[in-house]
Amino acid sequence: MKKSLKERLAILSDAAKYDASCASSGTTKRNSSASGGLGSTEGSGICHAYAPDGRCISLLKILMTNFCIYDCAYCINRSSSNVERARFSVEEVVWLTLEFYRRNYIEGLFLSSGIIRSSDHTMEEMVRIARELRVTHNFRGYIHLKSIPEASPALIEEAGLYADRLSINIELPTDAGLTRYAPEKRPAGIRKSMGDLRLKIEEMRDPTLQTKRVRRFAPAGQSTQMIVGADQANDSVILGTSARLYGSYGLRRVYYSAFSPIPDASRNLPLVKPPLMREHRLYQADWLYRFYGFGIEEITRDQPDGMLDLDLDPKLAWALANRQRFPVDINKADREMLLRVPGFGTKIVRAILTARRYRTLRLEDLARLKVSLKKVQAFIVAEGWTPSRLIDRPDLRTMFAPKPEQLVLL
Repeated sequence: MKKSLKERLAILSDAAKYDASCASSGTTKRNSSASGGLGSTEGSGICHAYAPDGRCISLLKILMTNFCIYDCAYCINRSSSNVERARFSVEEVVWLTLEFYRRNYIEGLFLSSGIIRSSDHTMEEMVRIARELRVTHNFRGYIHLKSIPEASPALIEEAGLYADRLSINIELPTDAGLTRYAPEKRPAGIRKSMGDLRLKIEEMRDPTLQTKRVRRFAPAGQSTQMIVGADQANDSVILGTSARLYGSYGLRRVYYSAFSPIPDASRNLPLVKPPLMREHRLYQADWLYRFYGFGIEEITRDQPDGMLDLDLDPKLAWALANRQRFPVDINKADREMLLRVPGFGTKIVRAILTARRYRTLRLEDLARLKVSLKKVQAFIVAEGWTPSRLIDRPDLRTMFAPKPEQLVLL
């Protein structure tokens, strides 16, 4: 019996929940107020994500289909899975996007898909959706397309003309893991697609000789996603892979998705999912690498078995393991060292550097900046404040570790 559009929407939106890479930050600002058309890439909104500035964004996040010719062990939509299947036509995805937008439910589309017939056939239909939205309906909202591995470079190039962001999932942090759990996918092919996409993005950023204008091509860049906890890779390996991806392919983001056990799974997969805090710590460590000047090896060097501390954020754990670097004088230290103080973010450091040009800073000044004094006071020197022997206390960690909780017998 043919399923209704509503039933298929329920199936294919639920099937898309395993893809974490659905933030719309980083694209160019567009709206329809001056030039006609429909939609914009900003404003308030089905899938909620958050931009770096804290703004909540809403995207229609769906799969075009959850049929798939691949049999990746970790994927709920693998060919051998007995999940309920559904499929949208190109016209249905276009209609859904426009109707959700008109009702102000969403500000854009995140579209992925299982692979049907071939990579090229699937990618071609996804490109048709983006082209119909942009060209036929003058849709100016955000579009993120999940590129299909092994698809033709020509199709990927065309997708970049209409999508704000393209992404190709690296899937697992090691080639050995991917070969074991997804033998039909080729790690080298995925990396080649990412490299080709980076070259095209950089090429299109150069102004043309005739118009001297930059051409629009995937203005929000490319991203990828790794599954955490499906294989035996520790956090050090995961972050090392992320660092290579950022350096080699110019990625805007690497997303981390905690493995979720699936029905009828391979016996080689874990029976329980990793703690969500592990995913959270990986994002924090990723942030330290990208914006705080930390090296990956610094973040994980002092952690047992290469795993991040689940009780403490990575910067605080690093500071406790490197107490010889503290305390830091907030009135004299350079920006790089201030960024390593637990409790100091990039905005706080910028404010400190500005304020200390006009006055000598005290703890009260940090309090006015909404800094947690409990977190920073052991690691800094300020006017009228020295941590004395606080930084040398053998039980310093207990000041920051979560309080033990009494278990309740049910």
